[in-house]
Amino acid sequence: MSSSAAAELARQLARARSLHDERAASPALAAELDRLAAWQTRRIDTSYADLARQPRYAPAIAFFQTDLYGAGDFSRRDADLARVVPLMSRVLPEGVITTVAKAMELSVLSHELDRRMVARLDPGAPLTAESYGQVFRALGNRGERMRQIALIGEVGRSLDRYVHKPMLFSTLVAMRRPARAAGMGELQAFLERGFTAFRAMHGADEFLATIDARETALMDALFAGGSPVPPAP
Repeated sequence: MSSSAAAELARQLARARSLHDERAASPALAAELDRLAAWQTRRIDTSYADLARQPRYAPAIAFFQTDLYGAGDFSRRDADLARVVPLMSRVLPEGVITTVAKAMELSVLSHELDRRMVARLDPGAPLTAESYGQVFRALGNRGERMRQIALIGEVGRSLDRYVHKPMLFSTLVAMRRPARAAGMGELQAFLERGFTAFRAMHGADEFLATIDARETALMDALFAGGSPVPPAP
């Protein structure tokens, strides 16, 4: 694996595997992580209700919620990805592998931040805007929160570039049957959902700028003592 991008992807997948192992070893932890992720998904529903109502943006909102950041176990998808890293480094451009590595970094960072919040939240108490905000401020990890927002933009802009390359998309579609036959259907479905969502936008600049502005404003408001649940747009 000579590619630096492939090496970074392997590093992020190792981080992900460690998180998956910890989750699998503790049903209680898994339940708390899913509870937090479900609450945050409802927050995203509120923050981006206007975009979700637009056919142009709805698939991308769903992709970020379910595939990059959401409740559930992503271990099978990530294990599939780890199996094909050597092949990817031989057949895909360096830039594509870099994009996948950053998508994995976003997923890992989001779940690491959730893990720290779960450690501070009371599992016996209802999760409210107030308790969420208190833990968010107590952790004080502004730098990592800013990195999380930046990664959304980086991954999104890269996807937006690659989805308009006909050969790349045709190759992805052609992989569908071999991927399923090889037991890597979850990874294939993940890649297709991402490509399809961004192709549907016909340009992601406005979408990504909106996410950056709203998430940054919400982060700043939280650190200033505000609510994590903004009014619906």
